[in-house]
Amino acid sequence: MPILTSANLSYSTFLLTGFPGLEWAHHWISLPIFVGYIVALVGNATILHLVRTDPTLHQPMYYFLAILSVTDLGLCMSTLPSVLGMLWFDARAVGLVPCVLQQHFLHSFSFMESAVLFAMALDRLVAIRLPLHYTSVLTGPRVALAGLVLGTRSAAITAAPSLHLLKFDYCRPGVLSHAYCLHQDMIHLACSDTRFNRIYGLCIIMLAMGSDVLFILLSYTIILRTVLAIASAGERLKDLNTCVSHILAVLCFYVPVLGLSILHRFGHHTSPMVHILMGTVSVLFPPLMNPVIYSIKTQQIRRAIVKVISWGKIQ
Repeated sequence: MPILTSANLSYSTFLLTGFPGLEWAHHWISLPIFVGYIVALVGNATILHLVRTDPTLHQPMYYFLAILSVTDLGLCMSTLPSVLGMLWFDARAVGLVPCVLQQHFLHSFSFMESAVLFAMALDRLVAIRLPLHYTSVLTGPRVALAGLVLGTRSAAITAAPSLHLLKFDYCRPGVLSHAYCLHQDMIHLACSDTRFNRIYGLCIIMLAMGSDVLFILLSYTIILRTVLAIASAGERLKDLNTCVSHILAVLCFYVPVLGLSILHRFGHHTSPMVHILMGTVSVLFPPLMNPVIYSIKTQQIRRAIVKVISWGKIQ
């Protein structure tokens, strides 16, 4: 009778991981996570509604903000079903195809978020450097085209490694390190040759996200030089204030992503709980905080929210 070994078995089901040792408390842990998802979804949907319906927000800056909100909604919806399904119903098993699709959408929206933040930095650069030509350079159709190009680019660059994941043999028990599927998790479980995915993954992170960060820093270097050349202190402060929301959004996205990347590469002996917490923060924190930041720091958004609330009371 032949003996089945890991060499001739190929696993097609993966197991999601919750909070090890705290399985009894998953329902309680799910409460703040659920609230975070709801706030993120409602907040970003509200931003989209305001930009669509309020004529005072029909400006390039807010069009880019709407694209960021669409991206954040996609980022939330990529992980919400598996995270809450695992915490509420202990639904840990996920098939190969759904897992590959989830990691594809998750990474695509992450690259999209990075690209949109770079586009928003350029928006601030044009607004401060060329204020008289701002609305003529960044017209509505051009902003929409930029969003379409960035979305297509983000989906395209993650397609090749995702297709390779479907072809791999997985001869190790498929226990993932998060409550959702990640590319780096899946290649660790594969027993096929994963060199292409490892090298390609590193290259697109360096070329896509790395270049986004580089150009964001370059944009703000030019912005700072431009602002410091303005004679009026009041005008300098006014111009810098228009950048605060974007700078906070950049930090909310890149700091958790960088922290999680460092953990995956160098934190092999770190507690699994740290990985899980960082993973949850990296996918939930940016969509949660972006609408909050822009609602608090941007006067026009605050006015639009107050207008909607006041209209609701009158009705």
